[in-house]
Amino acid sequence: MKIIFAGTPEFAVPALAALIQAGYDIAMVLTQPDRQAGRGMQLKASPVKTLALQHNLKVFQPETLKTIEVQAQIEAVKADVMIVAAYGLIIPTKVLNMPKLGCYNIHASLLPRWRGAAPIHRALLAGDTETGVTIMEVVPALDAGAMVSKAIVPITDADTTQTLHDKLSIMGADLMVKALSELAKNVVLPSVQQDESLVTYAHKLEKSEAVIDWKKSAVEISCQVRAFNSFPVTTALFRGETCRIWFANALKGSAKKGEIISLKANIYVGCGDGILEITELQMPGGKRQTAQQFVQGQHVKLGEFFC
Repeated sequence: MKIIFAGTPEFAVPALAALIQAGYDIAMVLTQPDRQAGRGMQLKASPVKTLALQHNLKVFQPETLKTIEVQAQIEAVKADVMIVAAYGLIIPTKVLNMPKLGCYNIHASLLPRWRGAAPIHRALLAGDTETGVTIMEVVPALDAGAMVSKAIVPITDADTTQTLHDKLSIMGADLMVKALSELAKNVVLPSVQQDESLVTYAHKLEKSEAVIDWKKSAVEISCQVRAFNSFPVTTALFRGETCRIWFANALKGSAKKGEIISLKANIYVGCGDGILEITELQMPGGKRQTAQQFVQGQHVKLGEFFC
């Protein structure tokens, strides 16, 4: 079975690695062009490109898939199937129709919930108790294809976007390899259409969403903190400076909004409803610190406020 793999970030790496490990013929790897990154703004290869080159796979990095020249190169592969995992570019209908056995995507949510760009973040922000991965057929409409298989993972109070990202990327890789095994045997994968009445959209994150509003409940703020870990990280003002809140738990209780009411084990701050227990935070130019390290280093006092 000849495969085109389309993916760009770390989320897609386990899937490509699993396909390589399983011995599939990966005829082309589509990934986004190298981007400037780091202090020196040097061009940096995507994680998928890095892995592909390590295995001497053909890498193709067009800026768009809409041109005739690019489409001709993809068509020339004569692929049986295309696998997509967080590729990041629109795939035209003409390209979707090129692989003989179809095009399948690894999506990091339990579709039809959380179609779109930020499904893991949105699941955490909404306080969902579970999430997962869906293998689906790729169609022109956003994440609207028929579903081939799913796997579910519970969301714990300790989960962040980063921890869920890592779990779901591995889970998605396993699901996709199983799906391809079935496709090789049966030529067609049974699928189920999505219920359009249950659709929710995981809109792209705005940086403004990372700023804490202490009028919200401790539960909401805790979800916000975990959703924005590890990027862009939730923030609050402390002594007029932007402090990054890396991890926090929601507790019952009441206090003035933003007031530090206890430093007993961690930093306990009043919210609109409940108390936020901050366990890890960071001041500008400083390192990530435990609450106790922060208290000692900043000489934090009871009655001070986060804004």
